Amino acid sequence: MFKKESDELSSEFVLEMIEIDKTFPGVKALDHAQLKLRYGSVHALMGENGAGKSTLMKCLFGIYREDAGEIRIEGKKVFFENPEQALKNGVAMVHQELNQVLQRNIMENIWLGRFPEKNGFIDNRKMYDDTMDVFKSLEINADPRNIIGKLSVAERQMVEIAKAVSYNAKILVLDEPTSSLAEQEVEHLFRIIKKLRDEGVGIIYISHKMEEILRISDEVTIMRDGQWIATEKAEDLTIQEIVKLMVGRDLTNRYPPKTNVPGETMLEVKNLSGRYMPTCQDVSFDLHRGEILGIAGLVGSRRTELLETIFGIRTRESGEVILRNEAGELHPVKNKSSRDAISNGFAMITEERRATGIFAGMSVTFNAIIANIIGYVKRGFLSTKRIAGDTQWVIDTMRVKTPSHKTPMRSLSGGNQQKVIIGRWLLAKPEILLLDEPTRGIDVGSKYEIYQLIISLANEGKGVVMVSSEMPELLGICDRIAVMSNGRLAGILDRSEATQEEILTLAAKYI
Repeated sequence: MFKKESDELSSEFVLEMIEIDKTFPGVKALDHAQLKLRYGSVHALMGENGAGKSTLMKCLFGIYREDAGEIRIEGKKVFFENPEQALKNGVAMVHQELNQVLQRNIMENIWLGRFPEKNGFIDNRKMYDDTMDVFKSLEINADPRNIIGKLSVAERQMVEIAKAVSYNAKILVLDEPTSSLAEQEVEHLFRIIKKLRDEGVGIIYISHKMEEILRISDEVTIMRDGQWIATEKAEDLTIQEIVKLMVGRDLTNRYPPKTNVPGETMLEVKNLSGRYMPTCQDVSFDLHRGEILGIAGLVGSRRTELLETIFGIRTRESGEVILRNEAGELHPVKNKSSRDAISNGFAMITEERRATGIFAGMSVTFNAIIANIIGYVKRGFLSTKRIAGDTQWVIDTMRVKTPSHKTPMRSLSGGNQQKVIIGRWLLAKPEILLLDEPTRGIDVGSKYEIYQLIISLANEGKGVVMVSSEMPELLGICDRIAVMSNGRLAGILDRSEATQEEILTLAAKYI
C-alpha cells in the first residue's frame, strides 16, 4: 500500500487543487475552487447538488480538463488527459453511478484493461488469486468468478471499491460510497477507510450524510455554486453549521411538518411472490389514500424486487394486487409490464438513476415527457407547444437547475436529474408512486424539497410507497414502515411506535 516516500517533501499535502475554473456552455461549474488533501487523512467534500463537487473531482481524474488553475500531486504540477493516466499516477475514483460490465464476472471487471498474461494469454489463475488477495485485505466475502450483474447494488459498490484499492492508489476518491449500503455494510466500509488511511492513503469522501461526515472525516471542505466556501476540521463542526455553509442559510428542520392524513385503503397487496429468485415471497400489505408507507430492510431484503414485482418489471408467480378506485370499487390489476402499470395509475422511480432512470444523452425535454409521450400526439403529430410547456412546468415546479430545455441529462447534477425524473412521473398523473431510494445521492437542501413534494402528493390523496436505506428518513416522513427480511415481510410499524432498534430487529428476523 502507498506510503509517503520522504519526510523531506516540501508539502504536507498529497494533493493540492488551486484556483480551479471550469466552464460549460451556459454554466460556470467551477469558480476558483480549491481543495488540499493531507497524507493519511479523510477529507470530506460537501455541497448541494450542482455545487461543483463532481466536476472538481472529474478535473482531478482526467475526465475534464480545467480551464484555469493548478493541480499538484506531492508538490508536482500535473494534468491528466484521461482516467488511465490518473490511475497510473496513483489517483483512483469510485463513482456514485457504477460503470461495470454486467455480463462479465467480478475479477474481469476489477482487472479490465490490465489483465495478467502468461504466454500471450490471459492468466485466469493469477487474476483469481490477485482478486482474492485484495478481497482478503478488505474483508470482502465474494467469489471472483460470480457474474457482476447478478450482485446487488451494494455488492457491486464494494467490488468497485476493491478495484480502486487494487491500483495501490495514493489518492482515493469515494463519491457517495454508502448511498446503497445498509448499516452493516457501512461499518465494513468504514473499517476499509480506516485501514487505508492508516497506510498513508489520502481519501476524498463525498457524501450528503452528515452523521457519516462527522464520524469518518478529519477535515471538511464545503463548496457552493462552484466556489470554495470553507475548510474546517471535522471535530470543530456541527450538522447545523455544515448545512448553513452548504445552503447559505439556516435550515432548522431536516424534515418538513407532517400534514398528510391517511384515508381509506386504496391498494391491497395479497401474498405476492415473484417468479424468479431471488425475489419477494408471500408479501401482504395495504396502502391508504394519502399515506406514505416506508419500506425498510437490510441489503438483500428484496425491497427493490417487491416494488419491481408490483410494477410489472418482474414476473409475478402468485398473489394479487388490488386497487380501489375513487368510487370505492375494488378491482385486481395484473401489471405484466411497465406500460400496464402506468395505464393502471402506477409510477416508479428506480434506485439507479443512470442505469434505469435517465436517458443520459437525451435532453431535459425528452427525459421530462417520455413517460407520457402518447399524450402529446395530436392528429399524428407531436404538440411541441405542449411539450415545451410541460417541460417548463417540470423545471419550475421541481426547481431544476439547467441551462436550457435542450441540455443533455448527463450534464445535470444527480439531484437535478432526480428532480426531472420525479417531474416526468407527475406529468403522467399517477395515483400510486413507488419510490426506490428517491433521495439517494441528493444534498440536504434538495432532500428537503423532495420530502415536501412527497408530503404534498400525499395531501392530494396519492399513495406513496418509499424504499429507503436511511432509517432517520423513514422515521421522519413516513406514516408506517414495513420491514422486509430476506424477501419476506417481517412486520409493519406505525410511525409513533417505530424506532431504529425495532426496525433492525425485524430486518434480521428471517436471516
